[in-house]
Amino acid sequence: MSPAPILRGPRVMLVPAAAEHVDELRRILHLPEVFARWGDDDADPAWPFEDPGTVRFAILAGARVAGLVQYSEEPAPMYRHAGIDIYLDPELHGRGLGREAVVVLAAYLVDGRGHHRLVIDPAADNERAVRCYTAVGFRPVGLMRAYERDPLTGGWRDGLLMDLLAPELVRTSIDDPE
Repeated sequence: MSPAPILRGPRVMLVPAAAEHVDELRRILHLPEVFARWGDDDADPAWPFEDPGTVRFAILAGARVAGLVQYSEEPAPMYRHAGIDIYLDPELHGRGLGREAVVVLAAYLVDGRGHHRLVIDPAADNERAVRCYTAVGFRPVGLMRAYERDPLTGGWRDGLLMDLLAPELVRTSIDDPE
Protein backbone atom coordinates (compact mmCIF):
# COMPACT_ATOMS: atom_id res chain seq x y z
CA MET A 1 0.00 0.00 0.00
CA SER A 2 1.39 3.42 -0.93
CA PRO A 3 1.87 6.10 1.74
CA ALA A 4 -1.32 7.92 2.61
CA PRO A 5 -1.60 11.48 1.29
CA ILE A 6 -2.80 14.56 3.15
CA LEU A 7 -6.46 15.14 2.23
CA ARG A 8 -8.13 18.55 2.55
CA GLY A 9 -11.69 19.75 2.89
CA PRO A 10 -12.97 23.26 3.52
CA ARG A 11 -12.68 22.91 7.33
CA VAL A 12 -10.85 19.65 8.01
CA MET A 13 -7.57 18.16 6.96
CA LEU A 14 -6.93 14.41 7.10
CA VAL A 15 -3.29 13.69 7.81
CA PRO A 16 -1.73 10.26 8.18
CA ALA A 17 -1.84 9.38 11.87
CA ALA A 18 1.58 10.03 13.38
CA ALA A 19 3.22 9.77 16.79
CA GLU A 20 2.36 13.38 17.62
CA HIS A 21 -1.39 12.60 17.29
CA VAL A 22 -1.51 9.45 19.42
CA ASP A 23 -2.02 10.99 22.88
CA GLU A 24 -4.93 13.15 21.71
CA LEU A 25 -6.48 10.32 19.66
CA ARG A 26 -6.33 8.07 22.73
CA ARG A 27 -7.85 10.81 24.91
CA ILE A 28 -10.78 11.19 22.50
CA LEU A 29 -11.19 7.43 22.15
CA HIS A 30 -11.57 7.12 25.92
CA LEU A 31 -14.22 9.83 26.29
CA PRO A 32 -17.41 8.08 27.49
CA GLU A 33 -19.46 8.80 24.35
CA VAL A 34 -16.71 7.53 22.01
CA PHE A 35 -15.70 4.60 24.21
CA ALA A 36 -19.34 3.41 24.26
CA ARG A 37 -19.09 2.91 20.47
CA TRP A 38 -15.43 1.98 19.91
CA GLY A 39 -14.39 0.34 23.16
CA ASP A 40 -10.74 -0.26 23.93
CA ASP A 41 -9.69 -0.18 20.26
CA ASP A 42 -6.26 1.09 21.28
CA ALA A 43 -5.41 -1.81 23.63
CA ASP A 44 -2.40 -2.78 21.49
CA PRO A 45 0.55 -0.56 22.54
CA ALA A 46 1.45 -0.12 18.85
CA TRP A 47 -1.97 1.43 18.09
CA PRO A 48 -2.68 3.16 15.68
CA PHE A 49 0.20 1.65 13.72
CA GLU A 50 -0.38 -2.05 14.50
CA ASP A 51 -2.57 -2.96 11.52
CA PRO A 52 -0.83 -2.65 8.14
CA GLY A 53 -4.16 -3.30 6.37
CA THR A 54 -5.81 -0.20 7.85
CA VAL A 55 -4.92 3.38 6.85
CA ARG A 56 -5.60 5.83 9.66
CA PHE A 57 -5.82 9.60 9.46
CA ALA A 58 -5.95 12.15 12.24
CA ILE A 59 -8.78 14.58 11.54
CA LEU A 60 -7.50 18.11 12.09
CA ALA A 61 -9.85 21.07 12.55
CA GLY A 62 -7.39 23.93 12.37
CA ALA A 63 -4.48 22.82 14.56
CA ARG A 64 -6.74 20.69 16.78
CA VAL A 65 -6.87 16.90 16.55
CA ALA A 66 -10.62 16.37 16.20
CA GLY A 67 -10.73 12.59 15.78
CA LEU A 68 -9.72 9.70 13.59
CA VAL A 69 -10.97 8.33 10.27
CA GLN A 70 -9.69 5.14 8.73
CA TYR A 71 -10.17 2.86 5.78
CA SER A 72 -9.36 -0.66 4.75
CA GLU A 73 -9.60 -2.23 1.32
CA GLU A 74 -10.76 -5.58 -0.02
CA PRO A 75 -8.32 -6.13 -2.89
CA ALA A 76 -9.86 -9.25 -4.46
CA PRO A 77 -10.98 -8.16 -7.96
CA MET A 78 -14.35 -9.91 -7.65
CA TYR A 79 -15.20 -8.05 -4.41
CA ARG A 80 -13.02 -4.90 -4.50
CA HIS A 81 -14.34 -2.19 -2.19
CA ALA A 82 -13.25 -0.10 0.80
CA GLY A 83 -14.63 0.25 4.32
CA ILE A 84 -14.57 3.39 6.45
CA ASP A 85 -14.72 4.01 10.23
CA ILE A 86 -14.63 7.31 12.11
CA TYR A 87 -14.78 8.83 15.56
CA LEU A 88 -14.90 12.50 16.45
CA ASP A 89 -14.48 14.37 19.72
CA PRO A 90 -18.07 14.74 21.05
CA GLU A 91 -17.30 18.39 21.82
CA LEU A 92 -17.25 18.92 18.03
CA HIS A 93 -20.42 17.00 17.17
CA GLY A 94 -23.18 18.83 15.33
CA ARG A 95 -20.84 21.04 13.28
CA GLY A 96 -20.62 18.87 10.15
CA LEU A 97 -16.93 18.09 10.69
CA GLY A 98 -17.45 14.33 10.82
CA ARG A 99 -19.57 14.45 7.69
CA GLU A 100 -16.90 16.52 5.94
CA ALA A 101 -14.19 14.02 6.96
CA VAL A 102 -16.29 11.15 5.56
CA VAL A 103 -16.87 13.02 2.27
CA VAL A 104 -13.18 13.90 1.91
CA LEU A 105 -12.09 10.31 2.57
CA ALA A 106 -14.85 8.83 0.38
CA ALA A 107 -13.92 11.14 -2.51
CA TYR A 108 -10.29 10.02 -2.19
CA LEU A 109 -11.29 6.35 -2.16
CA VAL A 110 -13.47 6.82 -5.26
CA ASP A 111 -11.28 9.25 -7.23
CA GLY A 112 -7.81 8.37 -5.99
CA ARG A 113 -8.07 4.67 -5.17
CA GLY A 114 -10.60 3.70 -7.86
CA HIS A 115 -13.29 2.20 -5.65
CA HIS A 116 -16.80 1.88 -7.04
CA ARG A 117 -18.33 0.88 -3.69
CA LEU A 118 -17.72 1.87 -0.05
CA VAL A 119 -19.15 0.36 3.13
CA ILE A 120 -19.61 1.55 6.69
CA ASP A 121 -21.17 -0.33 9.60
CA PRO A 122 -22.35 1.79 12.54
CA ALA A 123 -24.19 0.30 15.48
CA ALA A 124 -27.83 0.12 14.43
CA ASP A 125 -28.89 2.38 17.32
CA ASN A 126 -26.29 5.08 16.54
CA GLU A 127 -28.75 7.56 15.02
CA ARG A 128 -26.23 10.42 14.79
CA ALA A 129 -23.82 8.30 12.75
CA VAL A 130 -26.57 6.93 10.51
CA ARG A 131 -27.77 10.50 9.76
CA CYS A 132 -24.21 11.57 8.96
CA TYR A 133 -23.57 8.68 6.59
CA THR A 134 -26.98 9.04 4.93
CA ALA A 135 -26.25 12.72 4.23
CA VAL A 136 -23.08 11.66 2.40
CA GLY A 137 -24.97 9.13 0.26
CA PHE A 138 -24.64 5.85 2.14
CA ARG A 139 -27.77 3.69 2.14
CA PRO A 140 -28.79 0.98 4.59
CA VAL A 141 -28.49 -2.45 2.98
CA GLY A 142 -28.97 -4.78 5.92
CA LEU A 143 -29.13 -5.32 9.63
CA MET A 144 -26.33 -7.45 11.02
CA ARG A 145 -27.80 -9.09 14.11
CA ALA A 146 -25.64 -9.39 17.24
CA TYR A 147 -22.80 -7.96 15.16
CA GLU A 148 -20.46 -6.42 17.73
CA ARG A 149 -19.76 -6.45 21.44
CA ASP A 150 -21.05 -3.52 23.44
CA PRO A 151 -17.94 -2.34 25.33
CA LEU A 152 -20.05 -1.16 28.27
CA THR A 153 -22.32 -4.16 28.83
CA GLY A 154 -20.38 -6.97 27.14
CA GLY A 155 -23.59 -7.97 25.36
CA TRP A 156 -24.08 -8.08 21.62
CA ARG A 157 -25.58 -5.25 19.60
CA ASP A 158 -26.81 -5.03 16.05
CA GLY A 159 -24.88 -3.29 13.29
CA LEU A 160 -26.30 -1.51 10.28
CA LEU A 161 -24.49 -2.31 7.04
CA MET A 162 -24.55 0.73 4.76
CA ASP A 163 -22.98 1.13 1.36
CA LEU A 164 -22.40 3.85 -1.18
CA LEU A 165 -21.81 3.49 -4.91
CA ALA A 166 -19.41 6.03 -6.43
CA PRO A 167 -22.10 8.05 -8.30
CA GLU A 168 -24.11 8.39 -5.06
CA LEU A 169 -21.43 10.32 -3.15
CA VAL A 170 -22.93 13.66 -2.06
CA ARG A 171 -19.86 15.83 -2.28
CA THR A 172 -21.80 19.05 -1.66
CA SER A 173 -22.85 17.86 1.80
CA ILE A 174 -19.65 19.36 3.22
CA ASP A 175 -21.00 22.82 2.45
CA ASP A 176 -24.09 22.25 4.61
CA PRO A 177 -23.12 21.62 8.25
CA GLU A 178 -25.72 19.96 10.46
